[in-house]
Amino acid sequence: MFVETFVDLERRAAVHAALADPSRLAIVDQLMSADASPSELQVSLSMSSNLLAHHLRVLVQAGLVRRTRSEGDRRRTYLTLIHTQLETLVPGGDRRVDRVVFVCTQNSARSQLATAVWHHRSEVPAVSAGTHPASKVHPGAIAASRRQSIPIRPRRPRHVGEILRPTDLIIAVCDSAHEELPADSPRLHWSIPDPVQAHHRNAFDRTLEELIERINRFAPTVQAA
Repeated sequence: MFVETFVDLERRAAVHAALADPSRLAIVDQLMSADASPSELQVSLSMSSNLLAHHLRVLVQAGLVRRTRSEGDRRRTYLTLIHTQLETLVPGGDRRVDRVVFVCTQNSARSQLATAVWHHRSEVPAVSAGTHPASKVHPGAIAASRRQSIPIRPRRPRHVGEILRPTDLIIAVCDSAHEELPADSPRLHWSIPDPVQAHHRNAFDRTLEELIERINRFAPTVQAA
C-alpha cells in the first residue's frame, strides 16, 4: 500500500551496514551529544589512527558523519554526527489519508481509546467502529483514559459498515476484527488483547499504554490528504 522506492531502501541498507560494527557504533555514540576531532576520538576510544580513519571513512560515505574545518586551528577538523540519517533506520511514512478508522470487535474499548489517543496526538481526523458493536462504551475504557489524562468523548458503538469510506485508512486494533474484515480491504493490523476479557483495570491501563506507544510512533508518518 505504501512502498518505499528501491533507492530509499538502498540508502537505508547503507546506513545499517555502516553501523554493523561495534567500533563504528562506539564512534556514533561518542558523537551523539558532542562533536569531536579524530585525535580526541582516538584517545577516548583507545583506537589506532589507521583503524579510526577506516571507520570514519565508512561513516562519512554512508552520510552519517561530516567533517568541518576548525575556525580556530585550520589544521584541525571536527566530526559531526548527522542525526537525520539515523532516522532513516526506521521506515518512512508520508501517508496521506482523509481519515483514520480504528476498528475492533465491539467498538467499546480498544478502538474508542485509540481514537481518543489519536485526537490527542494528530490533527488528521479519526473515528472508530466495530464488527459486532456493543450497546455502549465500556466504563473501564473511560476510567483508564481519565487516569492517563487522555480526553475521551465516548461515541455510541457503531458498525464498521455504517461509517467506512473508500479513502479511509483502516487500523484494526484487534485480531478478530482483522480476521473478519474482507481480505481485499487494505488496512493495518495492531494485535492488541481485549481488556474487557481480563475484567480488571490494569488490563485497560496496559491497553491504553500500548496504544499511546504505537500511535506516538505512527502518527508522525500520517498527514491529512
